[in-house]
Amino acid sequence: MGNPERIPTDGGQSFGHNPFEALSIEGLPPGAESPPADSGQRPEPGPARKNRGRVDIIRQKAGRGGKTVTVIKGFVGIGLPEKEQLAKAMQKACGTGGTVKNGQIEIQGDKRQEAARILSEANFRPVFAGG
Repeated sequence: MGNPERIPTDGGQSFGHNPFEALSIEGLPPGAESPPADSGQRPEPGPARKNRGRVDIIRQKAGRGGKTVTVIKGFVGIGLPEKEQLAKAMQKACGTGGTVKNGQIEIQGDKRQEAARILSEANFRPVFAGG
């Protein structure tokens, strides 16, 4: 090798000891084994439902002039465009107005059930919190 500072990246020698070498797969449930490459089959896609986290659905009345508002908050990992898209779907399903404010969705009226249904379809886990 030319430069003694370089670290080889070709895989090099094996570590010599594999702690999983003695384990057996006997008695384990069958895994998702992919078919051989020459069989021409593709593995069947499983359900693509990934849980996107918990969101809280709250009914608020205080500080809103006596009007009831459904607030959905606690989104993790989604941006403003997706929140606006969810808010638009909820407004359409509920037949009411709403907005995205301070990272949370606000829908006019007590529309917790409809909001929970739409969030479940979008793979969120809605939780009724508060009053």
